[in-house]
Amino acid sequence: MTAINVQMVREALAGLPDETSYGESLKPEDVYMPRSHLKATDPNSLIVTGMRGAGKTFWWSALQNSSVRQLVGQSARQSSLDEATETRTGFGIPPRDDYPSRDVLQILMNKGFDPKIIWRTVQARQLAADGHPLRQRNTWEERVQYVSDHIEPIEYLFRKRDDEFNQQGVYCLILFDALDRCADDWQAMYRMIRGLLQTALDMRAYQRLRVKVFLRSDQVDEAKVADFPDASKVLSSAVELNWPSHELYGLVWHYLAHGPHGADLRQFLTADDWQSVEAGEQRVFSVPRSLIARREDQREKFHVIAGRWMGRGPKRGFPYTWIPNHLADTEGRVSPRSFLAALKTAAEDTADRHPDHDHALHYDSIKRGVQEASTIRVRELQEDYSWVHQLLVPLEGMTVPCEFDEIARRWDLAPLAQAVQQGAVKLPPRHLAQGVAGVREDLESLGVFFRMRDGRVNIPDVFRVGYGLGRKGGVRPVS
Repeated sequence: MTAINVQMVREALAGLPDETSYGESLKPEDVYMPRSHLKATDPNSLIVTGMRGAGKTFWWSALQNSSVRQLVGQSARQSSLDEATETRTGFGIPPRDDYPSRDVLQILMNKGFDPKIIWRTVQARQLAADGHPLRQRNTWEERVQYVSDHIEPIEYLFRKRDDEFNQQGVYCLILFDALDRCADDWQAMYRMIRGLLQTALDMRAYQRLRVKVFLRSDQVDEAKVADFPDASKVLSSAVELNWPSHELYGLVWHYLAHGPHGADLRQFLTADDWQSVEAGEQRVFSVPRSLIARREDQREKFHVIAGRWMGRGPKRGFPYTWIPNHLADTEGRVSPRSFLAALKTAAEDTADRHPDHDHALHYDSIKRGVQEASTIRVRELQEDYSWVHQLLVPLEGMTVPCEFDEIARRWDLAPLAQAVQQGAVKLPPRHLAQGVAGVREDLESLGVFFRMRDGRVNIPDVFRVGYGLGRKGGVRPVS
């Protein structure tokens, strides 16, 4: 790699995006499609699951974009999605007039309305024409009451709209995301998700109407959300958004291929032909499978970028495996957002501290990139589960693995229990009533704690570093 190529790659990596959800700013060239994601776009995949940052909100937003639907239809023969597919929004962030807010949902449930009827109302309103009586109701309570009182007319509305879409030969998808924002406690959230899955089952009876629900993995508790007849027919359609390490690198290749130096970097990455399609007014390149499927080739290409070792010799590890290993939770899952952040920070840090380095990334800068990525994952964890922060902050300075008793001695659950009782903690620990053992179980289910064979507790680097815990031979905590 020549000096100019090193600088080019470094600049391209420093230009990786900070945010991967995009929203209304999404362009077709922002779309990278791992195989599991292609399957998730199919109208008959009713449930799409994944960890925080796996791409649920990305696809909720992307499927509303006709150019993206065109791109998926051209790229995935196994998907029934195409540009003509119509989409509606049933719930998500930001709030819209298309669906009730969390506070309104809570009021409706407190007044005794069945969550299934609430969601069916949302769906019916999306399908009703302007002159329909449902459209003439001004509040969600009036709309839900109308649907509750007019079961047969609403069924007719669904059948009629299904016939219309079937004659056109297109699907109509009603998309639901951010269901953790529909309630403040687990019981209410489970009730809402259960009711929504019931409507997904009902919609499955139609030819062209479909509900697609994006859920975090911990929200699919079958005992709580799937205890209704034929629930297995909905669950069997579930697709998980996976990000194995070779797809994470494929994502990076995709961004390099579409960046300011795209033509040069495509040539650098591989001599294979880059297939492309027109989506809207843009040309989108597909990363050649050879850059994804052949792991050794992928590894060698990245080591041209980052060097072969995480230090002055092989004992320190190899960048290609070191980075995802240090960003994974206890289940081996890596958030693409944190992966991109690690590389972006590493490139910026290399340019600042090691501008004359003979590779685009310096190994010390990669370590700093992982520190930054850890900070991002910790922030995401705090946003989803504020109570985790209260339990991990007191552990600062500890070294893991360690005996659980050492951790339990630092915990005082009384303030947390009081905050939960006062309703100040959103989605609190599900097993708080069982004391420290129950909270440990909750942290294990979130991928934050790992129970070793000898019973000790370990914490993956992606959380350990951000909370200031040590591990012999590990990445240093954020100072």
